[in-house]
Amino acid sequence: MKEAMATPNKQGGGTWKKLKSQWTLQLMILPCIAFLIVFAYIPLAGNIIAFQNFKITSGFTGSEFVGLSHFAEMLRDPTFHQAMKNTVLLSLLYLLVVFPMPLLFALLINEIPFRRFRKLVQTTSYLPHFIAFAMVASMWIILLDPKGLVNETMQLLHLIRHPIEFWTEPGLFRPLSTLISIWKETGWGAIIFLAAIAGIQPDLYEAAMIDGAGRIKRILHITLPNLIPLFAMLFILKAGTLFTGNLDHSILLGNSFNKDTSYVIEYYSLQMGLELTRYSYATAVSSFQALMSLLLVLFANWFSGRVSGNRLF
Repeated sequence: MKEAMATPNKQGGGTWKKLKSQWTLQLMILPCIAFLIVFAYIPLAGNIIAFQNFKITSGFTGSEFVGLSHFAEMLRDPTFHQAMKNTVLLSLLYLLVVFPMPLLFALLINEIPFRRFRKLVQTTSYLPHFIAFAMVASMWIILLDPKGLVNETMQLLHLIRHPIEFWTEPGLFRPLSTLISIWKETGWGAIIFLAAIAGIQPDLYEAAMIDGAGRIKRILHITLPNLIPLFAMLFILKAGTLFTGNLDHSILLGNSFNKDTSYVIEYYSLQMGLELTRYSYATAVSSFQALMSLLLVLFANWFSGRVSGNRLF
Protein backbone atom coordinates (compact mmCIF):
# COMPACT_ATOMS: atom_id res chain seq x y z
CA MET A 1 0.00 0.00 0.00
CA LYS A 2 2.91 2.32 0.75
CA GLU A 3 4.30 1.64 -2.71
CA ALA A 4 0.93 2.45 -4.31
CA MET A 5 0.74 5.72 -2.39
CA ALA A 6 4.30 6.61 -3.34
CA THR A 7 3.77 6.10 -7.07
CA PRO A 8 1.75 9.31 -7.75
CA ASN A 9 4.31 11.44 -5.91
CA LYS A 10 7.07 9.87 -7.94
CA GLN A 11 5.18 10.54 -11.18
CA GLY A 12 4.43 14.10 -10.12
CA GLY A 13 8.08 14.69 -9.26
CA GLY A 14 9.11 13.27 -12.62
CA THR A 15 6.76 15.65 -14.43
CA TRP A 16 8.17 18.64 -12.52
CA LYS A 17 11.74 17.56 -13.27
CA LYS A 18 10.85 17.18 -16.95
CA LEU A 19 9.38 20.69 -17.02
CA LYS A 20 12.47 22.10 -15.32
CA SER A 21 14.75 20.36 -17.81
CA GLN A 22 12.70 21.77 -20.71
CA TRP A 23 12.28 25.31 -19.35
CA THR A 24 13.73 26.87 -22.51
CA LEU A 25 11.20 25.01 -24.67
CA GLN A 26 8.38 26.01 -22.31
CA LEU A 27 9.40 29.67 -22.64
CA MET A 28 9.20 29.37 -26.43
CA ILE A 29 5.51 28.42 -26.22
CA LEU A 30 4.58 31.32 -23.92
CA PRO A 31 4.21 33.89 -26.77
CA CYS A 32 1.74 31.54 -28.50
CA ILE A 33 -0.25 31.13 -25.31
CA ALA A 34 -0.25 34.90 -24.77
CA PHE A 35 -1.39 35.41 -28.39
CA LEU A 36 -4.34 33.03 -27.89
CA ILE A 37 -5.34 34.69 -24.62
CA VAL A 38 -5.18 38.23 -26.01
CA PHE A 39 -6.70 37.65 -29.46
CA ALA A 40 -8.94 34.58 -28.93
CA TYR A 41 -10.18 34.38 -25.34
CA ILE A 42 -10.36 37.99 -24.11
CA PRO A 43 -12.44 39.13 -27.15
CA LEU A 44 -15.07 36.54 -26.20
CA ALA A 45 -16.18 38.96 -23.47
CA GLY A 46 -17.38 41.27 -26.25
CA ASN A 47 -20.18 38.81 -27.07
CA ILE A 48 -22.14 40.44 -24.27
CA ILE A 49 -23.30 43.08 -26.76
CA ALA A 50 -25.51 40.40 -28.35
CA PHE A 51 -27.74 40.92 -25.29
CA GLN A 52 -27.53 44.72 -25.37
CA ASN A 53 -28.61 47.59 -27.56
CA PHE A 54 -24.96 48.46 -27.97
CA LYS A 55 -23.86 52.02 -28.66
CA ILE A 56 -20.23 52.96 -29.13
CA THR A 57 -20.64 56.14 -27.09
CA SER A 58 -22.10 54.22 -24.13
CA GLY A 59 -19.71 51.27 -24.20
CA PHE A 60 -20.26 47.80 -22.73
CA THR A 61 -21.37 49.02 -19.31
CA GLY A 62 -23.61 51.88 -20.38
CA SER A 63 -25.57 50.18 -23.18
CA GLU A 64 -29.15 49.08 -22.58
CA PHE A 65 -29.66 45.38 -21.76
CA VAL A 66 -32.31 43.85 -24.04
CA GLY A 67 -31.93 40.13 -23.29
CA LEU A 68 -32.77 37.76 -26.14
CA SER A 69 -34.63 40.31 -28.30
CA HIS A 70 -31.97 40.27 -31.04
CA PHE A 71 -32.11 36.47 -31.22
CA ALA A 72 -35.91 36.58 -31.45
CA GLU A 73 -35.74 39.16 -34.25
CA MET A 74 -33.14 37.05 -36.05
CA LEU A 75 -35.39 33.97 -36.00
CA ARG A 76 -38.31 36.01 -37.39
CA ASP A 77 -36.32 37.51 -40.27
CA PRO A 78 -37.02 35.69 -43.59
CA THR A 79 -33.69 36.92 -44.99
CA PHE A 80 -31.89 35.15 -42.15
CA HIS A 81 -33.77 31.92 -42.93
CA GLN A 82 -32.78 32.18 -46.60
CA ALA A 83 -29.14 32.80 -45.68
CA MET A 84 -29.21 29.89 -43.23
CA LYS A 85 -30.69 27.56 -45.84
CA ASN A 86 -28.05 28.54 -48.41
CA THR A 87 -25.28 28.15 -45.83
CA VAL A 88 -26.36 24.66 -44.77
CA LEU A 89 -26.85 23.43 -48.35
CA LEU A 90 -23.47 24.74 -49.51
CA SER A 91 -21.74 23.29 -46.45
CA LEU A 92 -23.43 19.92 -46.94
CA LEU A 93 -22.23 19.84 -50.54
CA TYR A 94 -18.74 20.65 -49.32
CA LEU A 95 -18.88 17.99 -46.60
CA LEU A 96 -20.28 15.25 -48.86
CA VAL A 97 -18.48 16.04 -52.13
CA VAL A 98 -15.41 18.24 -51.57
CA PHE A 99 -14.25 16.77 -48.25
CA PRO A 100 -13.71 13.14 -49.46
CA MET A 101 -11.91 14.25 -52.64
CA PRO A 102 -8.43 14.65 -51.07
CA LEU A 103 -8.65 11.08 -49.76
CA LEU A 104 -9.60 9.69 -53.18
CA PHE A 105 -6.95 11.81 -54.89
CA ALA A 106 -4.29 10.63 -52.43
CA LEU A 107 -5.22 7.00 -53.14
CA LEU A 108 -4.92 7.61 -56.88
CA ILE A 109 -1.55 9.36 -56.57
CA ASN A 110 -0.23 6.58 -54.36
CA GLU A 111 -1.02 4.02 -57.07
CA ILE A 112 0.96 5.82 -59.80
CA PRO A 113 3.92 3.51 -60.50
CA PHE A 114 6.23 6.13 -62.04
CA ARG A 115 7.94 8.17 -59.30
CA ARG A 116 8.73 11.27 -61.40
CA PHE A 117 5.23 11.45 -62.84
CA ARG A 118 3.76 11.03 -59.33
CA LYS A 119 5.85 13.95 -58.04
CA LEU A 120 4.79 16.07 -61.03
CA VAL A 121 1.11 15.38 -60.38
CA GLN A 122 1.50 16.16 -56.68
CA THR A 123 3.29 19.46 -57.29
CA THR A 124 0.85 20.55 -59.98
CA SER A 125 -2.16 19.79 -57.81
CA TYR A 126 -0.84 21.96 -54.96
CA LEU A 127 -0.57 25.14 -57.04
CA PRO A 128 -4.24 26.28 -57.02
CA HIS A 129 -4.19 26.41 -53.21
CA PHE A 130 -1.60 29.21 -53.26
CA ILE A 131 -3.58 31.42 -55.64
CA ALA A 132 -5.62 34.12 -53.90
CA PHE A 133 -9.32 33.42 -54.19
CA ALA A 134 -9.92 36.86 -55.72
CA MET A 135 -7.78 35.79 -58.67
CA VAL A 136 -9.43 32.35 -58.77
CA ALA A 137 -12.89 33.94 -58.86
CA SER A 138 -11.89 36.35 -61.63
CA MET A 139 -10.42 33.51 -63.67
CA TRP A 140 -13.52 31.33 -63.40
CA ILE A 141 -15.86 34.25 -64.09
CA ILE A 142 -13.95 34.97 -67.31
CA LEU A 143 -13.81 31.29 -68.32
CA LEU A 144 -17.56 30.82 -67.80
CA ASP A 145 -18.59 34.15 -69.30
CA PRO A 146 -21.11 33.95 -72.19
CA LYS A 147 -18.20 34.93 -74.47
CA GLY A 148 -15.64 32.96 -72.50
CA LEU A 149 -13.59 29.91 -73.43
CA VAL A 150 -16.05 27.33 -72.11
CA ASN A 151 -19.08 28.66 -73.98
CA GLU A 152 -17.09 29.28 -77.16
CA THR A 153 -15.71 25.72 -77.10
CA MET A 154 -19.11 24.15 -76.46
CA GLN A 155 -20.62 26.14 -79.33
CA LEU A 156 -17.82 25.12 -81.71
CA LEU A 157 -18.46 21.48 -80.79
CA HIS A 158 -22.20 22.05 -81.38
CA LEU A 159 -22.99 20.97 -77.82
CA ILE A 160 -25.07 24.11 -77.23
CA ARG A 161 -26.75 26.59 -79.56
CA HIS A 162 -26.77 29.59 -77.21
CA PRO A 163 -24.27 30.59 -74.50
CA ILE A 164 -25.06 29.45 -70.96
CA GLU A 165 -25.40 32.20 -68.37
CA PHE A 166 -23.45 30.41 -65.66
CA TRP A 167 -23.29 33.29 -63.20
CA THR A 168 -26.83 34.61 -63.55
CA GLU A 169 -28.60 31.27 -63.09
CA PRO A 170 -29.26 30.70 -59.34
CA GLY A 171 -29.45 26.92 -59.75
CA LEU A 172 -25.88 26.73 -61.08
CA PHE A 173 -24.17 28.59 -58.23
CA ARG A 174 -23.94 25.64 -55.81
CA PRO A 175 -22.51 23.15 -58.35
CA LEU A 176 -20.02 25.77 -59.61
CA SER A 177 -18.97 26.72 -56.08
CA THR A 178 -18.43 23.04 -55.28
CA LEU A 179 -16.44 22.48 -58.48
CA ILE A 180 -14.17 25.45 -57.77
CA SER A 181 -13.55 24.22 -54.21
CA ILE A 182 -12.58 20.78 -55.55
CA TRP A 183 -10.20 22.31 -58.10
CA LYS A 184 -8.57 24.63 -55.58
CA GLU A 185 -8.22 22.50 -52.43
CA THR A 186 -8.08 18.82 -53.42
CA GLY A 187 -4.34 18.71 -54.09
CA TRP A 188 -3.46 20.56 -50.91
CA GLY A 189 -5.82 18.47 -48.78
CA ALA A 190 -4.29 15.26 -50.12
CA ILE A 191 -0.93 16.04 -48.46
CA ILE A 192 -2.01 14.84 -45.04
CA PHE A 193 -3.44 11.60 -46.45
CA LEU A 194 -0.29 10.93 -48.48
CA ALA A 195 1.76 11.40 -45.31
CA ALA A 196 -0.47 8.92 -43.49
CA ILE A 197 -0.18 6.41 -46.34
CA ALA A 198 3.60 6.74 -46.25
CA GLY A 199 3.49 5.76 -42.58
CA ILE A 200 1.78 2.42 -43.23
CA GLN A 201 4.14 -0.52 -42.78
CA PRO A 202 5.32 -1.89 -46.17
CA ASP A 203 5.28 -5.41 -44.69
CA LEU A 204 1.49 -5.35 -44.76
CA TYR A 205 1.45 -4.74 -48.52
CA GLU A 206 4.12 -7.36 -49.13
CA ALA A 207 2.21 -9.98 -47.14
CA ALA A 208 -1.00 -9.11 -49.01
CA MET A 209 0.77 -9.43 -52.38
CA ILE A 210 2.13 -12.84 -51.38
CA ASP A 211 -1.42 -13.91 -50.54
CA GLY A 212 -2.52 -12.82 -54.02
CA ALA A 213 -4.31 -9.56 -53.15
CA GLY A 214 -4.59 -7.10 -56.04
CA ARG A 215 -4.43 -3.30 -55.85
CA ILE A 216 -8.11 -2.84 -55.07
CA LYS A 217 -8.04 -5.38 -52.26
CA ARG A 218 -4.88 -3.84 -50.81
CA ILE A 219 -6.55 -0.43 -50.81
CA LEU A 220 -9.76 -1.75 -49.24
CA HIS A 221 -8.17 -3.97 -46.59
CA ILE A 222 -4.92 -2.15 -45.75
CA THR A 223 -4.82 1.49 -46.87
CA LEU A 224 -8.37 2.60 -46.02
CA PRO A 225 -8.54 0.94 -42.56
CA ASN A 226 -5.30 2.70 -41.61
CA LEU A 227 -6.71 6.06 -42.80
CA ILE A 228 -10.02 5.80 -40.91
CA PRO A 229 -8.74 7.43 -37.67
CA LEU A 230 -7.34 10.40 -39.61
CA PHE A 231 -10.49 10.70 -41.73
CA ALA A 232 -12.66 10.59 -38.60
CA MET A 233 -10.64 13.36 -36.94
CA LEU A 234 -10.88 15.62 -40.00
CA PHE A 235 -14.60 14.87 -40.31
CA ILE A 236 -15.20 16.00 -36.72
CA LEU A 237 -13.35 19.26 -37.36
CA LYS A 238 -15.14 19.89 -40.67
CA ALA A 239 -18.57 19.19 -39.16
CA GLY A 240 -18.28 22.42 -37.19
CA THR A 241 -18.22 24.44 -40.41
CA LEU A 242 -21.74 23.41 -41.42
CA PHE A 243 -23.16 26.74 -40.23
CA THR A 244 -20.32 28.95 -41.42
CA GLY A 245 -20.75 28.82 -45.20
CA ASN A 246 -18.14 30.26 -47.56
CA LEU A 247 -17.91 34.04 -47.48
CA ASP A 248 -15.32 34.29 -50.28
CA HIS A 249 -17.57 32.43 -52.72
CA SER A 250 -20.63 34.43 -51.67
CA ILE A 251 -18.97 37.82 -52.14
CA LEU A 252 -16.78 37.19 -55.19
CA LEU A 253 -18.95 34.76 -57.16
CA GLY A 254 -22.37 35.90 -55.95
CA ASN A 255 -24.39 38.71 -57.51
CA SER A 256 -27.91 40.08 -57.55
CA PHE A 257 -29.01 37.42 -60.05
CA ASN A 258 -27.93 34.36 -58.06
CA LYS A 259 -28.46 35.86 -54.60
CA ASP A 260 -31.21 33.33 -53.85
CA THR A 261 -28.57 30.60 -53.62
CA SER A 262 -25.29 32.50 -52.99
CA TYR A 263 -26.28 34.64 -49.99
CA VAL A 264 -24.85 32.95 -46.86
CA ILE A 265 -25.15 33.72 -43.17
CA GLU A 266 -21.65 35.20 -42.87
CA TYR A 267 -22.48 37.73 -45.60
CA TYR A 268 -25.73 38.48 -43.77
CA SER A 269 -23.85 39.10 -40.52
CA LEU A 270 -21.27 41.25 -42.31
CA GLN A 271 -23.93 43.45 -43.86
CA MET A 272 -25.82 43.86 -40.59
CA GLY A 273 -22.69 44.77 -38.67
CA LEU A 274 -20.65 46.91 -41.06
CA GLU A 275 -23.18 48.30 -43.54
CA LEU A 276 -26.13 48.86 -41.20
CA THR A 277 -23.97 49.33 -38.04
CA ARG A 278 -26.22 46.95 -36.09
CA TYR A 279 -23.37 45.59 -34.03
CA SER A 280 -25.50 43.89 -31.39
CA TYR A 281 -27.65 42.12 -33.98
CA ALA A 282 -24.61 40.97 -35.98
CA THR A 283 -23.02 39.66 -32.78
CA ALA A 284 -26.20 37.73 -31.99
CA VAL A 285 -26.06 36.10 -35.43
CA SER A 286 -22.38 35.20 -34.97
CA SER A 287 -23.06 33.84 -31.47
CA PHE A 288 -25.82 31.64 -32.89
CA GLN A 289 -23.38 30.33 -35.52
CA ALA A 290 -20.76 29.58 -32.87
CA LEU A 291 -23.25 27.73 -30.67
CA MET A 292 -24.52 25.59 -33.54
CA SER A 293 -20.95 24.82 -34.66
CA LEU A 294 -20.04 23.72 -31.14
CA LEU A 295 -23.06 21.42 -30.95
CA LEU A 296 -22.23 19.94 -34.35
CA VAL A 297 -18.62 19.21 -33.33
CA LEU A 298 -19.83 17.49 -30.15
CA PHE A 299 -22.37 15.45 -32.12
CA ALA A 300 -19.83 14.53 -34.81
CA ASN A 301 -17.37 13.45 -32.11
CA TRP A 302 -20.03 11.25 -30.48
CA PHE A 303 -21.20 9.85 -33.81
CA SER A 304 -17.65 9.05 -34.93
CA GLY A 305 -17.03 7.26 -31.66
CA ARG A 306 -20.16 5.15 -32.03
CA VAL A 307 -19.57 4.25 -35.70
CA SER A 308 -15.80 3.87 -36.01
CA GLY A 309 -14.59 3.94 -32.42
CA ASN A 310 -12.43 7.01 -33.16
CA ARG A 311 -13.03 10.20 -31.20
CA LEU A 312 -11.16 13.49 -31.15
CA PHE A 313 -11.83 14.08 -27.45
